[in-house]
Amino acid sequence: MVFSSLTFLLLFLPLTLLLCFARPGIRWRNGVLLAASLLFYAWGEPVWVLAMVGSAAVNYLCGRMIGRTKAPRRRRLWLIVGVATSAALLFAFKYAAFFANTFLALFGAKRSVAGPRLPIGISFYTFQVITYTVDVYRRKTPVQKRFDDLLLYVSCFPQLIAGPIVQYGDIQPQLARRESTPDGFSAGMQRFVVGLSKKVLLANVCGQALAAMPQAGEAALSVGGAWYAALLYTLQIYFDFAGYSDMAIGIGRILGFTYKENFNYPYISRSVREFWRRWHISLGSFFREYVYIPLGGNRKGRARTVINTFAVWLLTGLWHGANWTFVVWGLFYGIILALDSLLRKRGGKGLPAPLGWLGTLVLVMFGWMIFYYPTLGQGFAHIGAMLGIGASGLMDKAALTVVRTYSLFPALAFAASLPVAPLLNKLRLPDRAREVLRVGWLSGCLALSVLFLVGQSYNPFIYFQF
Repeated sequence: MVFSSLTFLLLFLPLTLLLCFARPGIRWRNGVLLAASLLFYAWGEPVWVLAMVGSAAVNYLCGRMIGRTKAPRRRRLWLIVGVATSAALLFAFKYAAFFANTFLALFGAKRSVAGPRLPIGISFYTFQVITYTVDVYRRKTPVQKRFDDLLLYVSCFPQLIAGPIVQYGDIQPQLARRESTPDGFSAGMQRFVVGLSKKVLLANVCGQALAAMPQAGEAALSVGGAWYAALLYTLQIYFDFAGYSDMAIGIGRILGFTYKENFNYPYISRSVREFWRRWHISLGSFFREYVYIPLGGNRKGRARTVINTFAVWLLTGLWHGANWTFVVWGLFYGIILALDSLLRKRGGKGLPAPLGWLGTLVLVMFGWMIFYYPTLGQGFAHIGAMLGIGASGLMDKAALTVVRTYSLFPALAFAASLPVAPLLNKLRLPDRAREVLRVGWLSGCLALSVLFLVGQSYNPFIYFQF
């Protein structure tokens, strides 16, 4: 089940909210929300919901054992058991076949190992349950004595299958005490509609246009067609993922939860470092707090900083998928950020703002082409065509047809990826006029989104595969 489906919008969400608010009391609401969350996940993963419950159960028991003993070795042992169990589960589903096939290929084997079907959102909920066990070990958060509350934290449906990645320390107080106010309900609904509109009206349309474009490896790409396709995917993946995050944050707000922001207009960044402070913020926070800093961060010399940076970005690439394209994509950013660190330590000055913005956007688009294709050959062929290498010309007929069909839509979508809304909010308007415009705009977006969903067959979520 996805947020941008009529089943969710017209059946699951209304019924869940109705039951949650049917009776007062946090225990009632938590119970209803837990049951709804397990149903939500089991809707698409009827068997593998047990893997999520099992991962939470093991870490719950390990957390209790960590809390009961003061002996450092035993506490560390239980930490390793909890983290290793969740990591092993993730490895078995997501990476075992990849590494096995890589090993077989080194010895010229023609056979390959077929991996199991990847449970939706396993990378997200694995990281979340790991934050609980690690934070209990670090004594940053108290031991959770109620398994149902820990399971609710792991499985809560707004952020279960595509984030944002929430850390236990942020959610723990809200499990025991939170308020759902009329203002919070209204703000949450507005945020949900904004996210739904990003997904349905922008991401899906960009995705449809991209699907009609020539693909590297299947046809010769023109320079203009290659750039246009890269722009479409750059916009699609942003509105797809940011739209989901908006919807998750909005539903959480309705239910009384406060989730941290996951995107902050990444396409206005003037450096790659800034881009990754604005894109998928929750993933960056996880790797910084649970990988980069424990490895020593930038506190142990220049060489160690570079090694730690590469380690984090290798893991970031692998987190996105068991494919060499993701590994290279991660190392691509590792190289850029390592060079950036070295230049900054030598007192190097950045580019002027316009050039920094343009250069960053081009690098990000190159990165997305590596990310987009299933093979490295296709990704590099597309980047080559963008640079005029092996291109069929300035513009091909098929790409031109797509450009004409979708007209100025990508330009409008790109404008929507910039902080236009905050600027509009600064306009001096009477309160009543501002409210009428806001209600009218949101109502129109919701109506259009529902109409598009009725007629659209293209409605995937890109990040569900991770």
